[in-house]
Amino acid sequence: MDFSVIVEYFPRLLEGAWVSLQLVILSIVLGGALALPVALARISPVLWIRAVPFAYIFFFRGTPLLVQIFLVYYGASQFDAVRDSFLWPILREPFWCAIIAFTLNTSAYTAEIFRGAIQAIPQGEVEACKVVGMSKAQMYRRVLLPRAFGIVLPAYGNEIILMLKGSALASTITILDLTGMARTIIARTYTPMEIFLAAGVIYLAISIVIIAIFRQIEKRQNRYLGTVSIKVPNKG
Repeated sequence: MDFSVIVEYFPRLLEGAWVSLQLVILSIVLGGALALPVALARISPVLWIRAVPFAYIFFFRGTPLLVQIFLVYYGASQFDAVRDSFLWPILREPFWCAIIAFTLNTSAYTAEIFRGAIQAIPQGEVEACKVVGMSKAQMYRRVLLPRAFGIVLPAYGNEIILMLKGSALASTITILDLTGMARTIIARTYTPMEIFLAAGVIYLAISIVIIAIFRQIEKRQNRYLGTVSIKVPNKG
């Protein structure tokens, strides 16, 4: 194993890792913003309001992420209306096509996580909000959404890690993310073992940082669940 190749090309791998982080961060932020209204619509008592997000979630959870990337990147260019629209400067760029596909994909999974968390809140807390006279908007803003946020943290952290690993598929549409950069270097050096090992270590390091961050956020958000010590007076 030639470790000198890893040392020589490690800065290039870090450049690819930065592109991967941009893909993940942007898609997670945009996907989270989209997921919340989808989740709220998903638990609506009105059937036709529930049907639209159900179909959306069903499609993006039921089809491979790679197919979704190809649909956005190759499919959008097939329509003259798209090529003539103001969106074409965005849709012709591989980076933004990947962002769109990742955002739609992660928002579907995140919406289901949010839905499950909201529905997991004890009904007594909902009734307590109604008793004190809160409106539905106040109930969600002050109680239900903060409580749901604490519940979703472990699953949401896993979704971000899955999104990080899924971002490797961006290399299939010419984006030089970490995997794409690794493949480019391998084509020049013919050292797949060394370069993929280095790329795997970088992915692992990023995952460890994400896990550590979410553990701290979870500890802070759910600090009220900590053990309460009770002093028992001595009988003597």
